[in-house]
Amino acid sequence: MSKLSDEDYRSIPLNATLALAALVVIVAGMKAGADLLVPLLLSVFIAVVCTSPVQWLHRCGLSRGASAFLTLMVLLGFISLIGLLVVNSFSTFVQVLPDIESRLYEHYWDLLNALSSRGLAINPDQLSNMLAMEDGGSWVTTLLGELGNLFMQGSVIGLLVIFMLFETLNFRDKVSRALENPAPSLKRFSEFSLTLKRYLAVKTVISLATGVLVWLSCLIVGVEFPLLWGVLAFALNFIPNIGSALAAIPPVLLLLVSQDGGVLQAFLLASAYLVINFVLGNLIEPRVMGQALGLSTFVAFLSLVVWGWIFGAAGMLLSVVLTMTLKIALDSHPQTRWIAHLLGPGGQRRTRLGDARRPPWKRRE
Repeated sequence: MSKLSDEDYRSIPLNATLALAALVVIVAGMKAGADLLVPLLLSVFIAVVCTSPVQWLHRCGLSRGASAFLTLMVLLGFISLIGLLVVNSFSTFVQVLPDIESRLYEHYWDLLNALSSRGLAINPDQLSNMLAMEDGGSWVTTLLGELGNLFMQGSVIGLLVIFMLFETLNFRDKVSRALENPAPSLKRFSEFSLTLKRYLAVKTVISLATGVLVWLSCLIVGVEFPLLWGVLAFALNFIPNIGSALAAIPPVLLLLVSQDGGVLQAFLLASAYLVINFVLGNLIEPRVMGQALGLSTFVAFLSLVVWGWIFGAAGMLLSVVLTMTLKIALDSHPQTRWIAHLLGPGGQRRTRLGDARRPPWKRRE
């Protein structure tokens, strides 16, 4: 027994080295294949969220095919409506952009004069050269190219969601035929998929509520293009820690340079952003999800850095979702459950994955 323990002890460095090498290979592969993996991951998460209404419609009496088709039509109609409204707001924003640039330029010179009057002289020509674009290309051409790329990516993601959603309808039957003893694997997969669907659904609803409240706040304060800032708040709410702050910067700056705005209006809007994100992100969201589905602050910020480095801006948007998916997958197996506990917030109870889907008062101790 002692000899076996010594051999196990000596094999720890080797196993750790092999695990680290495998991790480096996996990360390098994901970074190299980011153009393929990002649409695939987005499609998987959207399909996972859509399975819940499909199953609900199927329990109401519709066939699985009809349920999936109706869910996809409702999703397509909602995305199309939001897209048209956002495009309309963005086109109006582009039209008034020269006026906004002139006002920003005036405030820029006022700031330089104020600094110069206090003894801090800054050469505006040198600063302009530092901030100037290296190439002389128009930003409109670059923007149109990015929008075209976004449209192509959206089309690919939409097709993938359609095929994945219909594929998930017969997934359990395929697994049952493929494995000799499918019960344990199906049980772990059911716990994993249910917990992931619950997390994605709650996160999407919280982000949607954040977008709606930001839109109403912008309407009340009087900032221009409130729908554009609401959609931006909805999207950036998926980014941990800094997403809400990034979403608040454009409308607050727009109020500062606006003729109808000012410091007071900008302060009110910033306070509204702070209250909305504090209430929804720190009070409501942890209560709905439970501590078992949470991440520590350090892990959430580290996931933002790591996934952003691997997948770019899309990785920042999906950082918490990807890390939560990894945590749920680790928590679904007894041998890797300890890693999931390390990713969670400090002071949490060791809640079973199956209990994480239940309200706190119904969980097993």
